[in-house]
Amino acid sequence: MTAHDIDLAALGRYDTPTVCNALLAVAPEAARRSTKGMLQCARPALPPMVGFARTTLYRTQEPGGLDAAEARAQDLAWFDYVSAGPGPRIVLVQDGDTPHAATNALFGEVMSFMHSALGCIGLITNGAVRDVAGMAEGFQALYGGLAPNRADYHRVDFDCEVNVAGLYARSDTLIHADANGAVAVPPEQVPAILEAAAAITAKEQAIIDFCRDPAVTPESFKRFWAEG
Repeated sequence: MTAHDIDLAALGRYDTPTVCNALLAVAPEAARRSTKGMLQCARPALPPMVGFARTTLYRTQEPGGLDAAEARAQDLAWFDYVSAGPGPRIVLVQDGDTPHAATNALFGEVMSFMHSALGCIGLITNGAVRDVAGMAEGFQALYGGLAPNRADYHRVDFDCEVNVAGLYARSDTLIHADANGAVAVPPEQVPAILEAAAAITAKEQAIIDFCRDPAVTPESFKRFWAEG
């Protein structure tokens, strides 16, 4: 299955917990490929983001060893990488110095505009960010914490496997994410996921509707549950 064959819009109609529930039904092992750490969400009101991973590893506790020319060349190579491949794209940044929020921010307002211009719709990182309120319109960010300073942060590698709050991903891993966290989605399972998600949503809505009935009692609820 190619990226063009995946119905990203249909996946985006479900929240990430529903996608995880669907994965539990059709591919239990894949359901475990989700974030485990407590991540904050910059814009909970935005719809879920569905896209393909662009990965990089940062360090935030000590300065990098590249001189100015080498750092600029690395940046240009990163821009080529992050703007290529199937879209939309989501930047996954592992802070290799901490499992959660680091001392120094590795992404902020300007970076969000730069990456938005390169075709990225959001960021997922276990590290710290800054300038959340000023990030590009429509750009989502899940992050480990906030920090005002970017001193000593540097990119160690990119186009590599990363571990972001327990979510392991490589380049082009299909990611579904919202305010609840993120999960890696096996592309070949998307049709089955969509079918399962529709059934799960219908079942959950039936439970919610029943519970909203002011006439519901513990006994009537137990009968309802037993019949389901």
